[in-house]
Amino acid sequence: MADPSSYRPKPGQIPDSPGVYRFRDDHRRVIYVGKAKSLRQRLANYFQDLAGLHPRTRTMVTTAASVEWTVVSTEVEALQLEYSWIKEYDPRFNVKYRDDKSYPFLAVTLNEEFPRVQVMRGAKKKGVRYFGPYGHAWAIRETVDLMLRVFPVRTCSAGVFKNAARTGRPCLLGYIGKCSAPCVGRVTPEEHRELAEEFCDFMAGRTGTYIRRLEKRMTDAAEEMEYERAGRLRDDIGALRRAMEKNAVVLADATDADLIAVAEDELEAAVQIFHVRGGRVRGQRGWVTDKVEAVETAGLVEHALQQLYGEESGDAVPKEVLVPALPEDTEAVTQWLSERRGSQVSLRIPQRGDKKDLMATVGRNAQQSLVLHKTKRASDLTTRSRALEEIAEALGLDSAPLRIECFDISHLQGEDVVASMVVFEDGLARKGEYRRFQIKTFEGQDDVRSMHEVIGRRFRRYLHEKERTGEWPEQPEQPEPEPEQSEQQDQSGTPGPLDQPGREDDGRPKRFAYPPQLVVVDGGQPQVAAAKRALDELGIDDVAVCGLAKRLEEVWVPGESDPVVLPRSSEGLYLLQRVRDEAHRFAITYQRAKRAKRVRSSPLDDVPGLGESRKQSLIKHFGSVKKLRQATIDQICEVPGVGRKTAESVVVAFARAAPAAPAVNTATGEIMEDDGGSTHD
Repeated sequence: MADPSSYRPKPGQIPDSPGVYRFRDDHRRVIYVGKAKSLRQRLANYFQDLAGLHPRTRTMVTTAASVEWTVVSTEVEALQLEYSWIKEYDPRFNVKYRDDKSYPFLAVTLNEEFPRVQVMRGAKKKGVRYFGPYGHAWAIRETVDLMLRVFPVRTCSAGVFKNAARTGRPCLLGYIGKCSAPCVGRVTPEEHRELAEEFCDFMAGRTGTYIRRLEKRMTDAAEEMEYERAGRLRDDIGALRRAMEKNAVVLADATDADLIAVAEDELEAAVQIFHVRGGRVRGQRGWVTDKVEAVETAGLVEHALQQLYGEESGDAVPKEVLVPALPEDTEAVTQWLSERRGSQVSLRIPQRGDKKDLMATVGRNAQQSLVLHKTKRASDLTTRSRALEEIAEALGLDSAPLRIECFDISHLQGEDVVASMVVFEDGLARKGEYRRFQIKTFEGQDDVRSMHEVIGRRFRRYLHEKERTGEWPEQPEQPEPEPEQSEQQDQSGTPGPLDQPGREDDGRPKRFAYPPQLVVVDGGQPQVAAAKRALDELGIDDVAVCGLAKRLEEVWVPGESDPVVLPRSSEGLYLLQRVRDEAHRFAITYQRAKRAKRVRSSPLDDVPGLGESRKQSLIKHFGSVKKLRQATIDQICEVPGVGRKTAESVVVAFARAAPAAPAVNTATGEIMEDDGGSTHD
């Protein structure tokens, strides 16, 4: 625990101007970001007597090891910079609203030649018009199904659209009149875009004018005794009215507003937002957050506004935002919202009438959301805490292991040997910190030696980070950490870049920078001993090690001849099993991917300078790999773009490669040829 006086700036050093400040811990991680009208006055509040600080603020300043600040010219700039830094650094002591799901939007892709209506989630794209968010995707599909009768806009994917254009036959929606079939030229691109824009106008709330226009056309058709057309228009009007009924009228027509309500207690807060467009509730969303900083309702509202509109612009920011409490600097927040919209935005507390009544409804939804969240989490949080306490007690640890790392080795008969590292914090998986390794100091199958290598590589990187930040004295006798071949994988499964060891500190989490309290290895005594030996060689004595053997689910600890046996009903054993199984899953997924890549390889991969395009040209020219293998250098030179030197390299590559054993059809006894033919044995 740090003493705030040890890093308190000297008197007169802090400027008396607007700005944004950052607290960092002893690992140089940014743990809190804040803004202030006067940096001098605001930062002075953090360096008063610890007994007078809020408990959460006291925890933050004693965790921090330094503070720095950036001066800006206006309070609006401070608001924008604070939002950017919170998003970039993800500080642990800042309020962060977490969404329990990705809300679906009704989207119209106006950036395409033939706009498409579809359900979209995730980040918003430029040139796409969004409506919502909706609570469920099925609600969007029901609305779209009703409106396609009147606005037959394309809803098909690019593949279906291209196939219909190629065959000259539209899809089923084109035959039943729910698509204008631009794929086969029934309407021009201009006519189809006009339909899409009318669809958007209707969804944006301009409904009355359009329905009155349809009613007049229906009346005219009836007077002209065109009863079939009048009947179709009547059905169209009914479909639009049913679509409108799905969004009840709550405010005066043409009212565009977002209503934000907050329900909170000492530990958590829930936020609910109702999106009202054209006087109707078009969407609803909500977040829940831990109150990790000392913050009032006004502060929660400000954080919600930042998260809600930080990436939005134009009409996505409504003309009016109604809140239960105004932020501390209402003028700066209002100006920021107005700049994002491009016109004046009203930020206020509703005092009377329909808007106040609707705000009460939003508030009740927020309260229910908080109650539901607490009901779900209470059991889960209690169980996780009990599991960590049971593990600490069984292994004789001084405190619960809040960060657990588990390692597993995977291979197929000694080939493609890989390892995985998974991370659990507070009993929950942190997939963004998973790592994977290739075993590179030896070849063949040796799980114990592989485990020793991986543990050593992981903790050498940890020591390297400590040396670089000055937390660990330089130790020349230790070997320099070797460049890792492992890759980061986030929740989407996409490999991420490696950190550069020499990169300047910027507060972002580093690879391998945080030590675990417990290392779990998949295996018994030999693997545990190898892991412990790797830690001892590096001089690390503050990380506990254990192993979980699959056969009897026994927990092994270093230096003990007998395992620790946890009860089968133990929450601690269940957590260790989950960690071990996740490490096994992650390792075998990587190993299979490597094996599949190796199996798909061919001798052409070893030809220098031969890219994928020329590989395909060679195979296409000869018809199969077998015929290419039989070709002469002069025949290969006939392929466009292939010179004599490349042709010679191709022939040499095939000559070096051992001929593959022929594939046999076990049902018929036929030997399958490379080009798809067969010969009888």
